[in-house]
Amino acid sequence: MKRKLFFIIPAAVIGIPVLAVVLLFLFLTIVEYRPKPIEDVPFTSEKGMLLRETPISIMSWNIGFSGLGKEEDFFMDGGKKSLPDSKEVVDSYFSGIKEVIGSYPADILFVQEIDIKSKRSFHINQVEALKDFTGKGRSFAYNYNCIFVPIPFPPLGRIQSGVATYTGFEITSSQRRALPVPFKWPLRVANLKRCILVSRIPVYENGGDSGHELVLANFHLEAYDSGEGKIAQTKALSDFIESEYAKGNYVIAGGDFNQKFPGSDAYPVISEDGWIPGELDPNMLSDGWTFVYDDSLPTCRSLEAPYNDENAKAHNWQYYVIDGFIISPNIEKLSMNVIDKDFQSSDHNPVYMTFELK
Repeated sequence: MKRKLFFIIPAAVIGIPVLAVVLLFLFLTIVEYRPKPIEDVPFTSEKGMLLRETPISIMSWNIGFSGLGKEEDFFMDGGKKSLPDSKEVVDSYFSGIKEVIGSYPADILFVQEIDIKSKRSFHINQVEALKDFTGKGRSFAYNYNCIFVPIPFPPLGRIQSGVATYTGFEITSSQRRALPVPFKWPLRVANLKRCILVSRIPVYENGGDSGHELVLANFHLEAYDSGEGKIAQTKALSDFIESEYAKGNYVIAGGDFNQKFPGSDAYPVISEDGWIPGELDPNMLSDGWTFVYDDSLPTCRSLEAPYNDENAKAHNWQYYVIDGFIISPNIEKLSMNVIDKDFQSSDHNPVYMTFELK
């Protein structure tokens, strides 16, 4: 009997955890989020009118689920943490985010990495909270929808997150357009499924409907892949916006590219050990299209250490310019600025553009 126990106990010690992992991934595979290539998504709308001669403003901001402010680092960037310490911390960052949005009112607001019901943001419905705060109509699409993310320790747990667009203009339709997923099973089952959130605003001219639309494409492209994912997703984005312009529509695509803009040499990579952004192909767009960005200030900071760590800040900090817009040839940029909030409430600074329709 003792001899049997000598073999049974070690086998159980090894086998039970292995079985638990197998069962977990079997469960996650069964409940995996599998969106269709194109899906209509719910939206609320104001009965506004878009006038061609009126300058229009748009802000885009990756708010980092209100969990990546000045006191945070993140394990995927070389930091230690995976979750904020408390709901009070998340509430504090979210209050700062709302204060900035209220101080820089925009006709259109793109938000990335905004949560609906996630462990990491203490199940705060940030999408509806911002709708109530701005008083604008909104649309939302999932970028991440997983019942349980098992990494790291403590695990990220449930995540329901995505991109949201807010505007006082009339939205006539809103769709989630799936982007290519670079991850294979089993990594795929608990990973992001990124998308473009497409919202359509009718363009009125001389008091009537012109028959054309302002097409808004809000997105957050791949971050932690080997590079092929960003390339494939950027190609899908380019194909979509070109097709919309060919219909006679006005197109603004914006958000977190996780890639450097062509022609910008600001904030070069300091260390190959940290997170390195991709690079947008300068030839990806047809003649007349424009990348719109401001590289006089960074739009994103590294999460290798908390931003209030003075010892870390005494050395060269890794910054990036990866947030901005693409505009179609029939749109004229009037101004483009990074709103410098020193990464107090998010690891990204918001970007703000004014434009008009030609």
